[in-house]
Amino acid sequence: MDLICFCHLRWNFVFQRPQHLISRFAKSYRVFYIEEPIFSKDNDSYTIKITEQNVLVVTLNLKEDSGDINNRQRKLIDHLFKTQAINKYMFWYYSPMFLPITRHLNPELTIYDCMDELSCFKFAPAEIKKLETELLKKAEIVFTGGHSLYEAKKHHHHNIYPFPSSIDKAHFAKARNSKIIDPFDQKNIPYPRIGFCGVIDERFDIELIRTVAQKKPDWQIVLIGPVVKIDSLTLPVAANIHYLGAKQYQELPSYIKGWQLTMIPFAINEATKYISPTKTPEYLAAGKPVISTAIKDVVHPYGTNKLVHIIKQADDFIAIAEKQFTMKPQDLNIWLHEVDVFLANNSWDKTWNDIHSLVKQTLASRSGKQVSILPINYNILSA
Repeated sequence: MDLICFCHLRWNFVFQRPQHLISRFAKSYRVFYIEEPIFSKDNDSYTIKITEQNVLVVTLNLKEDSGDINNRQRKLIDHLFKTQAINKYMFWYYSPMFLPITRHLNPELTIYDCMDELSCFKFAPAEIKKLETELLKKAEIVFTGGHSLYEAKKHHHHNIYPFPSSIDKAHFAKARNSKIIDPFDQKNIPYPRIGFCGVIDERFDIELIRTVAQKKPDWQIVLIGPVVKIDSLTLPVAANIHYLGAKQYQELPSYIKGWQLTMIPFAINEATKYISPTKTPEYLAAGKPVISTAIKDVVHPYGTNKLVHIIKQADDFIAIAEKQFTMKPQDLNIWLHEVDVFLANNSWDKTWNDIHSLVKQTLASRSGKQVSILPINYNILSA
């Protein structure tokens, strides 16, 4: 049995939910991760690259201005299936926009991992809601990336489960290691530091960052991550705001180690209505206090359990940060203990195990028998 994943996010963009889950599936299945197409002057083709996690990443390359895009992608997908001997397979969708190129195929099981409400994002295709309705009818099982999204979708499917963001605790706990050296592009930034790591896009509260930086010029705001879908010229510029760009997943603990506080500075808008930021438990696992705007899936459970400080405006942010900067070591240790207790049963391994169990149960009930996992054969061919 092969697992074919269709995702709107590049594998090498930011290591997040798709990478965590799909990497774990690759330990049991042959996994193809098919990305959205790239356009160039070259003829239609595709490439396959194998990752460190044994995921086969397929990039579709389409020639610009050469007719029906969907039909040409279907031909490439069909060629991929033929050359790679993909005969018995499951489909795992992260975006319904892949439906027009896969409707003609016959998977053993169709899974929709709805990690975000993509229709609310900037530049969302006009047809995405219609296609999602079709995908919800086609899928035998649906997962959501958080509880808010689950509440919004649960009446649209009979076999749907919420799986909020998880963590790789061991990875982010490295930030608690006093021996970690500050990265070269951060080591000369003065203290105190407040940090953020993630994608900087239309969800980012630009004015919050601008106001805090202006009112507290001695505080250093460190921002890590790519800038996408917004004009970088609209971002606030100040001597105490430091844009360090995108970093590899492996590097993040060394940066977080050098921050006194972490933040989730998302605006409250349509794009953030249903998000469940992965960085929330990651910051906590790193042992860093968190200040967040009132994102629903952060307010509950993190805010209600007093693990994350929830703010409405810049003045709230400043007041809480001032208290955190003067927190006594014994109080920090008490908070850390509460964090560790709360996160004890939270991990990507557990999330994947629970998801995989549901997938196997659904597949077995559909076929009327237990699913067997075929040997993995990484015979890679490119078109």
